[in-house]
Amino acid sequence: MSTHIITPGPYRATKLWNEITHLFRAGMPLKKHRQNLRNYSSCFTALAAVDWLHQMLCSNSNFGPDVTRQQTVQLLKKFLKNHVIEDVKGRWGTEDLEDNNTLYRFPSTSPLKPIPCPAVPSASKGIKKRPSLRDKEGFFRFKSLKKNEQEAEVKEEKDPEEPHVQRRELTEDDERNIWRDTTLTHLQKILGVASLDEVLDPRSVNPHHIIHNMTKVNKHGVVALDDKTNDLPHWVLSAMKSLANCEPRFCFSYDSAEPSYPGFERDVFKTVSDYFYSLPQPLLTYELYELFINVLGLLQPQSERVAIEALQLCTLLLPPASRRKLQLLMRMMSRISQNVDMPPLHPAIGTRTLMVHTFSSCVLGSADECDLDELLATRLVSFLMDHQQSILSVPQYLLGAINDHVQCLHMANADGSEPVCAPLPLYTFCHQISGAEFEHQKLSYSQKAMEDLLEMLVSDQNMTEKDRCKRLKQFQKQYPDIYSQRYPSTEKASKTNNKPKMKAPLLIRKTKAFSIRS
Repeated sequence: MSTHIITPGPYRATKLWNEITHLFRAGMPLKKHRQNLRNYSSCFTALAAVDWLHQMLCSNSNFGPDVTRQQTVQLLKKFLKNHVIEDVKGRWGTEDLEDNNTLYRFPSTSPLKPIPCPAVPSASKGIKKRPSLRDKEGFFRFKSLKKNEQEAEVKEEKDPEEPHVQRRELTEDDERNIWRDTTLTHLQKILGVASLDEVLDPRSVNPHHIIHNMTKVNKHGVVALDDKTNDLPHWVLSAMKSLANCEPRFCFSYDSAEPSYPGFERDVFKTVSDYFYSLPQPLLTYELYELFINVLGLLQPQSERVAIEALQLCTLLLPPASRRKLQLLMRMMSRISQNVDMPPLHPAIGTRTLMVHTFSSCVLGSADECDLDELLATRLVSFLMDHQQSILSVPQYLLGAINDHVQCLHMANADGSEPVCAPLPLYTFCHQISGAEFEHQKLSYSQKAMEDLLEMLVSDQNMTEKDRCKRLKQFQKQYPDIYSQRYPSTEKASKTNNKPKMKAPLLIRKTKAFSIRS
């Protein structure tokens, strides 16, 4: 069954819910079953529904293979609660669903959720258009400043006799607005949306957070906090470090490299997970929930690089304390998943699966109960863990562009001249090519590089003939096709272009005359 990729945009979670319910109703096999001496037609068992829906979710590009069977059961329970399905007696809502042979059917009413339509201005009904991000107070304050300056310049040209108005100095608020506006402009470009106001509340964007996350980092790339009270407790940091390094001896046995008792690592892991579950809200914050849900639409194989860049910018909007906790948690999860020496942390679940499903709700969640929270959080956390080093690093292209622009404006205000700053560059991405074209480019570029290397070996005047012959033989052995193209004959390459230097004639050895005097 073909799946439809839900691209970024408003109400993406609702669209995903409608997509899953539509696929489930259209594809779930219906059969005739007998239960309690009665026959029921066009129904299915909960066990069969879990099997079919789990397979469909794992193969769906919007969710991926990390969906577990237990999560599928939870989704079916939400289907029953929202009347997507009902039992064969017509009951739903308060009923429970288990992974067994209980019979269910589809109701005759449509289970799709309505998608709200944006308000359209109407003079008769008095409906006002929802304000865009550009209309929010202070969002593009710096752009308004530039517009006022341009209007003043035009007015001065029309009336040159008026006295010259001194240019207003660039304030700290102007600089902060540059940081915020530039970051959001790049993010809007990456998401490919007309406006960010449907997926992001501008009041949740704090320019102080962006500046701190990009400028105050330690040598490991982790955010450094000014207020240490918001940092992870020391005992949690020690526990995370011991798990990441497979040295679970942070508080009980300092002198021994072995755990104090069997299952010690599981207790340490539970201690860490309990701390993150006790936080008042997920690390990606409730305010940014819709934004990260929309970035999930970019998690496709052909646009992985774009998704990394989008998440790189989105995580800059986090409060520094949340970003630091996210960085440390993702590093721990990645190292534990890749550590072959780590003892099993669960008797029936693999380490990677355990990491993702334990911390998914600690990373992403909404303030209100959402139907697909668990599935969406699992997909995002799995991607974050696999690409944490790239996603949680500072984008140097953005940092350099902002610093250059701010410095240019400061210099222009200092000498009273017009700013000649280059426009802030929007980040552009590579164009997608076919697999055949990629293979062709890979072969052609690799062959060209090898040909250049061969020419360098032949023409290098600083290389001795002995080294040249040795390296040419190695090249001929490793790349015979390229070597034969350059030298089709059997004659050695060193003799075709560079004649070997003649050895200096041996000097006639002079015999020393010994005195035979007595």
